[in-house]
Amino acid sequence: MEPWEMREWFGDLLDALNRHDLDDLRGFLHPAVRRAHLPAGADAWIDEYADLLHGFPDWQWKRIQLLVEDDRLAVHLRGGGTHTGSFAHVTATRRRVSIASFAVYRVERGRIVEASGTDDAAHICTAIG
Repeated sequence: MEPWEMREWFGDLLDALNRHDLDDLRGFLHPAVRRAHLPAGADAWIDEYADLLHGFPDWQWKRIQLLVEDDRLAVHLRGGGTHTGSFAHVTATRRRVSIASFAVYRVERGRIVEASGTDDAAHICTAIG
């Protein structure tokens, strides 16, 4: 993909995340996607995002910065929502959470094959106490 195509592609991915469309999200992930320090595979990614949405049904991502180089994207996002459901064994606190996320994705044929970054449950759990 050309850099402009990668930017549009990421916009579509962000749209799927913000619509909470897990089926659409799956189309952006290679079935065996590797994630640094997290379980591999699209199923693990989808399950973790579903857990996030269970705890934060209004969760939304906002793109702050996006850099494209060859088959890689570097992204800075802000994510946030209100903790109205159970998340990581913590019952609803009704606290509003906002986190910074920094990630690098390697994309092949329109699917993420490798990912590393900082948007993990530990940061969110710290925010909800």
